Amino acid sequence: EKTLDAARKLNIDGIMSFACDPGVVTAAYVAEQMGLPNVGPYESVCILQNKGKFREFLTKNGFNVPTAKGYKNAAAALKDIEMFHWPVIVKPTDRSGSRGIFKLENSLMLKEAVEKAKSEGFENRALIEEYAKGQEYSVEYISYKGESHFLALTLKHTTGAPHFIETGHLEPAPVEEEILKKVKNIVSHALNTLGIENGASHSEIKIDENGEIKIIEIGARMGGDCIGSDLVRYSTGYDFVKMVIQVACGEEPDFTKVTDSMNVESVFIFTQEDLDEYEKIKNENPEDILKVVDYHPENIGKITDSSNRAGCYIRKAKGF
Repeated sequence: EKTLDAARKLNIDGIMSFACDPGVVTAAYVAEQMGLPNVGPYESVCILQNKGKFREFLTKNGFNVPTAKGYKNAAAALKDIEMFHWPVIVKPTDRSGSRGIFKLENSLMLKEAVEKAKSEGFENRALIEEYAKGQEYSVEYISYKGESHFLALTLKHTTGAPHFIETGHLEPAPVEEEILKKVKNIVSHALNTLGIENGASHSEIKIDENGEIKIIEIGARMGGDCIGSDLVRYSTGYDFVKMVIQVACGEEPDFTKVTDSMNVESVFIFTQEDLDEYEKIKNENPEDILKVVDYHPENIGKITDSSNRAGCYIRKAKGF
């Protein structure tokens, strides 16, 4: 309500959230109240913000998703544990950035994982879902007046179990054209079903060895971790940030290329070895480093989630 009051006083032309999930809800509410271009119905945006509600929505509409359910306490989760196949993922229902995520092979640590996941969230609930096998990707789209335009498929690297903190991203992801076509069909169908009409979207999926695709999450915003702000621009030549601002103000997105496209990757620093690799590239092949986004070597050995990694740089990708 306070944001809405400020927006009215400023007589704003548009509102959006670049890469912050809670901000998407506020932006959608203000846009709806002021009759501004909106990423989608406020109700749909609230569904996307809550992983439990989103799983229910996808299941109801026939999408291929892992079995999942939200819980207020560990006791209720233990009563339902037979409905899941191990391993499972436990995470907050309404957070991002790899906060409070656990992979469990059995129920021994379920209580501790549920309580920790709850403590990391805003609504104090935990989601339990079956672990989806396969390589993780994200899919970046820009929508305008209900028409969704594919921009990029991003391959994700993570630390793996138990916390799955992202260690880097590669664009464009090296997949077969048939798989890419299937990804586009599934994601665009999901966006249309949700009523996502204006702005960016960041969909997280997994593709297994059989080419089966499962939707993990969808955010009505650009991808964080430099995906929306930098990688899409380098890999496609399009100014994604400009597009999002244009759409928020009711203007058609400009698909004029502002730079040559290239294979590009973001690399996050976790260890001293990662830091040494960065220093080596900087000294021997500085032209390969396109941008240094963050640099906090003092965090080495203290990393718990995406918010306190030791650094990030973007470089020209090695050959696929």
